[in-house]
Amino acid sequence: MSTGAAPVWGRAEQQDFRSRVRGTLLGAAIGDALGAPVAPLTLDDIRARHGAGGVTAFAEGPAGRGAVTSCTQLILFTVDGLIRAQVRRDTGAWHPPTDLHRAYRRWSATQFDWGPDERRAEDGWLAREEWLYARRGPLRACLTGFGDSTMGTMDAPKNPGERGPAAAVRSAPFGLLVGWEPQLVAQLAVECAVQTHGHPAAYLAAGAHAVIVHGLARGEGMDGAVQRALALLAARQGHQDVTDALQHALGAVRQGMPTPARVEELALGGGAEGALAAAVYCALVGDDIRHGLALAVNHGGDSASCGALAGALLGALHGETALPPAWLAEVEGRPTVLQLADDFAMEMTQGPALHGPAQASGAWLARYPRA
Repeated sequence: MSTGAAPVWGRAEQQDFRSRVRGTLLGAAIGDALGAPVAPLTLDDIRARHGAGGVTAFAEGPAGRGAVTSCTQLILFTVDGLIRAQVRRDTGAWHPPTDLHRAYRRWSATQFDWGPDERRAEDGWLAREEWLYARRGPLRACLTGFGDSTMGTMDAPKNPGERGPAAAVRSAPFGLLVGWEPQLVAQLAVECAVQTHGHPAAYLAAGAHAVIVHGLARGEGMDGAVQRALALLAARQGHQDVTDALQHALGAVRQGMPTPARVEELALGGGAEGALAAAVYCALVGDDIRHGLALAVNHGGDSASCGALAGALLGALHGETALPPAWLAEVEGRPTVLQLADDFAMEMTQGPALHGPAQASGAWLARYPRA
């Protein structure tokens, strides 16, 4: 499987890439944590509890301030699976959807086990992070999709009627494969989305989100990245719902000052296409990351998913240094997210030095086993 020409990694390019990887993962976690406590509320309820401006800082939720949901957990296991796929490529076993399915199965185990099993060395380091064993509203589609060893495929998708945004949310890391061609990024995101979400609106939204992140991580602007996603969607059967939603988001940008009502109009309905459209709109019109994320969570739709989607886009666009320090300081799991982000950046830029034919780091292969 050819993934396209490998980028040339000078020091400046490596630093920029690492900043965008960190920004994507931390931005998604912050947006998730910001929106989770208000996800069940209407806009009027949010304003009644938090004032006319709505949520502008982490609110107290069932798991505490700054706590993430299962969406962030699955984003982290997506990154873990991508690293493991690269490591396993040395063995000739090159089928990333299978490696991602194994990673998601490791996440599934965290939802049922009491804690890490130190005897399972093949699980790698992420599955030994105890804080990930907290149940944070795992969706039924994800639990059933990853509940057995049978992997959903394009020919036999899991949950064919499921059109929610969870698969799109966990697809942001695919966009960080900056050495891949955009159409291959979209294909991988789609093939991994159908492991839980078999409706075209869900899996094509996942592909579109990954392609937009991909463009941003390569230094493009939001509008150009969205246009590329639309062009790739046009060749896909069943794309119309996602295409219409994204075009609606682009049109909304030209309708005056951004308002929560406009975000709510884009997001309502519960489908992946609406959540993605709302996130794209917020990333396009937000004056900065704080403003964009506040727009993304203050509405009556799925605030956590919209926040995570918008956070990934804004983080990929601006890099980690643009993220609000107060939110960074309080978001759950930041040390794990940073470690995973840096490991991903190192694998993608310096993988041959870690596990190439001429040399191999035993510590790296213990963290990301080939088994």
